Amino acid sequence: MAGATGDLGRRIALALLARGAQVRALVRPGRSLAAIEELRARGAFIVEVDFNDVAALTHACVGAACVVSALSGLREVILDAQTRLLDAAVAAGVPRFIPSDFSIDFTKLPEGSNRNLDLRREFGRRLDQASIQATSILNGMFTDLLTGQAPVVLFPIRRVLYWGSADQPLDFTTIADTAVFTAVAALDPTTPRYLRVAGEVATIRDIQAAASAATGRRFRRLRAGGLWLLKVLIKITRRLAPAPREVFPPWQGMQYLHNMLTGLPKLTPLDNDRYPGLRWTTVQQVLESGASHTTKD
Repeated sequence: MAGATGDLGRRIALALLARGAQVRALVRPGRSLAAIEELRARGAFIVEVDFNDVAALTHACVGAACVVSALSGLREVILDAQTRLLDAAVAAGVPRFIPSDFSIDFTKLPEGSNRNLDLRREFGRRLDQASIQATSILNGMFTDLLTGQAPVVLFPIRRVLYWGSADQPLDFTTIADTAVFTAVAALDPTTPRYLRVAGEVATIRDIQAAASAATGRRFRRLRAGGLWLLKVLIKITRRLAPAPREVFPPWQGMQYLHNMLTGLPKLTPLDNDRYPGLRWTTVQQVLESGASHTTKD
C-alpha cells in the first residue's frame, strides 16, 4: 500500500485490515505521523522505503498479492514515483496493481482539459504496457467536497451554483465508500481493467433538493452561465494564479467541475452491485454534515 498516510490511502488500509488482509504500508524514511502509528496499532506492517530506489521498492513488494497506490501529487509523483512503484511490482512478481486514479472517467476527456487527469491518463498508458493485471477505480467526485472545497452548494446564501444544464447527471462517491470498495476490489483477483462506482448519481436539481432536505431550508439554483463562460473563467484564474506546484489550485477544481458538467466523463456502466452488502452514502447524508454552516434568518 503506497500513500497510506493520506486520507484515502489510510481509509483503504484500514478497510483492508478490517477484512483480515495483511497490509504492508510503504512510507518514506523518517516520517513520524499519527496515521503511521494508527496503522501500526491496527496491525499493518510499516516499511520505510525510498521511493526513488526501485531496488528497495522491489524488495518491499516481494510476496504481495496486490499493490494499491493512493499517491497524490503532480508529475513527479503520479508519473515518476508511481512508475517506479509499478516497475518494482512487476520485478517482484506482484500479480495485480491498482493505480491512484479515483476520479471521473478521464479516458473520455480530451487532452488538455484537466492537468491532473492528463497525468493519470499518461500513467495509464504506461500501466497498460506493463506485464501486470491492472484495475483502475473510478468514482466520480468525492461527495465530501460538496461541504467545502467544491463551490457548488453555497450554504450561507442557500444556493446551488452551476454552469450549463441543471439536468446533467453527475457521479458522486464519498471518500469512505471509495476506500471500502477499493479494499474489497484489492482482495478480488478477478477484477477487470476498470471498475466504476457512484454512491449517488445526481443532477444539480437533485443536489438542490438534497440541500433543502438536509437543512430544512429552501435552496435555489444559481446558474452562472454556460459552460463556455466557466471555461473562460478557468483560463483567467489560471493566468492570474497559476500555482504550478500546487496539486489542487482553484482552477484545477474548476476544470474538474467543467469536465463533469459536460457529461463526457459520466461513469457507465456502474459496478456498485459487484460486491453485495456494500452500502452507499447519499448526497443528502453528506450535506447534512454541512448544514451547520447555513445562515439563520
